[in-house]
Amino acid sequence: MTVVLDRPYEFVPPYRGNLWPTAIQSFRLIDWHLRKKEAVLDFDCRNAERFTESLQAGHGILLAPNHCRYADPIVLGWLAREVRTHLYAMASWHLFNTNRFEQFALRRMGAFSVFREGNDRKALETAIDILVSGERPLVLFPEGTTNRTNDVLKPLLDGVSFIARAAAKKRAKQQSGQVVIHPVGLKYLCLEDAHAWAHERLAVLERTLSWLPASGPGDIHHLVQRLFRVSQAYLALKEIEFTGHASTGELSHRRDRLMEQLLQQSEERYGLRPKPTEDVRERVRKIRAAVSNTFFATEEALRDPATFRRDAERADLAQFLLSFPDEYLTPGTITDTRIVETIQRIQEAIFGKAKETMPMKVVIEVGDAIPVPAGRPPRGEADPVLCQLRDQLHTMVGSLSQEATLLA
Repeated sequence: MTVVLDRPYEFVPPYRGNLWPTAIQSFRLIDWHLRKKEAVLDFDCRNAERFTESLQAGHGILLAPNHCRYADPIVLGWLAREVRTHLYAMASWHLFNTNRFEQFALRRMGAFSVFREGNDRKALETAIDILVSGERPLVLFPEGTTNRTNDVLKPLLDGVSFIARAAAKKRAKQQSGQVVIHPVGLKYLCLEDAHAWAHERLAVLERTLSWLPASGPGDIHHLVQRLFRVSQAYLALKEIEFTGHASTGELSHRRDRLMEQLLQQSEERYGLRPKPTEDVRERVRKIRAAVSNTFFATEEALRDPATFRRDAERADLAQFLLSFPDEYLTPGTITDTRIVETIQRIQEAIFGKAKETMPMKVVIEVGDAIPVPAGRPPRGEADPVLCQLRDQLHTMVGSLSQEATLLA
């Protein structure tokens, strides 16, 4: 659950020293963690010289990668090693509430918290100050969340351009140089045969559902059929859990209908009225904010933590269901990485955690620097800075997706 109800939000500042990040790089702890925990064994940095040029120019640098795996912030450590720098990164508050070791490690690697359920002035000020000082590059994930769809770029949050423009304005006043944004494309590639891996993992999922593992020709068509069957079973279970019965019809229509029911249930409880222009992610953010604010504003004796947790779970599930795009398993476009990602999303749904057992390599591609002007964006128009960032990321993600193995 991403809403923290165990304690009120408290800003976690970044560790400002160089001792720990230097030790982490020197002892290759990044490599160990990625190998043991994420099965990411190798990397390929491309166009890192673009990053180096911005460092040498003394710019305030914002790195803006696509966000498809929990490993993403860690693999950027390989890019930092390549250009011999350390990084700061903004990370969701709930990540600092898993266990003491992870909170300790996150801070020592340069992470600081942001309260996604509200207006976090300290996090914004910290991010802006980092870019103004140019002390280290700052990592912000413009998509905001991760959901294992490496080949699909989600809508970008305008907070990235707001932070960059605010820092550029301060830098201009101080006459201390530019702020630039470097898009960073991340693509994970399978290092082993995904076909055999997928059959084994699907058999485990089928047995978990008390089914006999499906037998058949073992081709990609049969594999995708099994994937859809398991997905339908999971969706039916969630329909029964939250609405009392399983529905019928196309899988995508059932998914969208359940998402809407989940959102409406929580919105009614907190008196939220979504605007027609608000997408699922924005509605989820408002529900999470309402859950957190109402819980901590309620007298302790009157709280019912189970009810609030249930509301947060509804919002989390709605956002999770959004991570199954219709076009991801369209015939003719199915790659080994798409099969792996889809199975791992189902593993997260059923087991609470993906089984990171497919050995992978990550490609880290640095895009051209986008100079950030000090002025405000034009009124009534999309921010040109955000448009340039989106266009570069979209091009890189699309190009990198072609490097995965197409399954005939």
